[in-house]
Amino acid sequence: MTHTERKAASCENSMQIDRRRFLGTTGLAAFGVTLGISGSGADIPAAYAQGTAPAAAAPKGPQYLKFPGKNEKLILLGDKPLVAETPESLLDDDTTPIEKFFIRNNGQLPEETKTPDAWKITIDGEVNNKIEITIGELKSKYKAVTRRIVLECGGNGRGAFSPPARGNQWSNGGVGCAEWTGVPLADVLKSAGLKPSAKYTAHYAADLHLSGDATKPTISRGVRIEKAMDPNTLIVWGMNGQPLPNIHGGPVRLIVPGWPGSASQKWLTRITIRDKEHDGPGMTEFSYRVPIKPMIPGDKGDPANFRILESMPARSVITSPANGAKFAAGTKELKLRGASWAGDLTVKQIDVSTDFGASWQRAKLEKPKNKYDWQRWTASVKLASDGYFEIWTRATDSKGAMQPHQAGFWNPQGYGGNAMHRIAVLVG
Repeated sequence: MTHTERKAASCENSMQIDRRRFLGTTGLAAFGVTLGISGSGADIPAAYAQGTAPAAAAPKGPQYLKFPGKNEKLILLGDKPLVAETPESLLDDDTTPIEKFFIRNNGQLPEETKTPDAWKITIDGEVNNKIEITIGELKSKYKAVTRRIVLECGGNGRGAFSPPARGNQWSNGGVGCAEWTGVPLADVLKSAGLKPSAKYTAHYAADLHLSGDATKPTISRGVRIEKAMDPNTLIVWGMNGQPLPNIHGGPVRLIVPGWPGSASQKWLTRITIRDKEHDGPGMTEFSYRVPIKPMIPGDKGDPANFRILESMPARSVITSPANGAKFAAGTKELKLRGASWAGDLTVKQIDVSTDFGASWQRAKLEKPKNKYDWQRWTASVKLASDGYFEIWTRATDSKGAMQPHQAGFWNPQGYGGNAMHRIAVLVG
């Protein structure tokens, strides 16, 4: 066999393995739930989907979150720290309800305050006037705004990388779109008076490090001063018309729209303005960074070849029907709904496919309520017969970048993975 033939065979084998993995974990296996098979869909042995003897042990099914006020279908990805994602089918609301909103913590959950309006935030560093202000004073001194904004974990989509990257293996559920109420950070920074040397923010919070060491910040990220001055970057105390829940950073947090959610510091206590790029925990080495030059998947990586992940990539998800849905024999048409977003950009086009990407059909794309809101979409697809179908969706952003078939530009901690979303349905 020539080198070219070996390479082609290797590529074909890789594609077959990837396809079996999809069928075994998110495709045929999901029909277990719909058809009433005991346990989760993932309890069906992958070998059934692969067409081989069912001798291997069944893969472990998803673990579900048990937390007061949260939907019982949220999938638990980790308990130290607490991390849970939202199945795509639970993202079907225009505004994500609090009970369906994903959870991403880095440290220990702080105790809930009984006097939220007395909570104090400090603005210091490269400013003319250091500010110490309570939430109550923020409410009385500044004009509040409410905006519907997508909040997305920087590692959303990480589970699609091969070989696996470090960290929580998110599918597409590290995202939600809530109505946030607060004041523009820019208004407060203007009151503090930024010095010409102001280049970057540094965010600090009240959550305790997992080690229990109170001298260690759990995570301390920041953003370029230009992003901090974006009128949509907010200090918020409200979520969906309610006081910001403790689990989501209450009584006060930052919302930095379009960028990794780690920049939207929860339980905010201080913002220090720096004269250089911030270097706190979560800002250096490979943390929230992506390669400048593409690296070999699985390689160790050189930190000098990495840049900070800022605007998140375009993504589209199918929110209805759910993966694994079963329809009556003779069904000839399926109504689809979904959501899409593209970081600092907008989504200009959504396409769907029912033939594994051989052909594509344009979906109807709705306008966002405001900048950084996600864009809902709908489509109706025809089915020629009964049987098994996969439905794929892809987004194209306002600069023409399209979602890839696979998570590309591998990096050690799996950021920026925005592979197309695929669901499986069975007719008849």
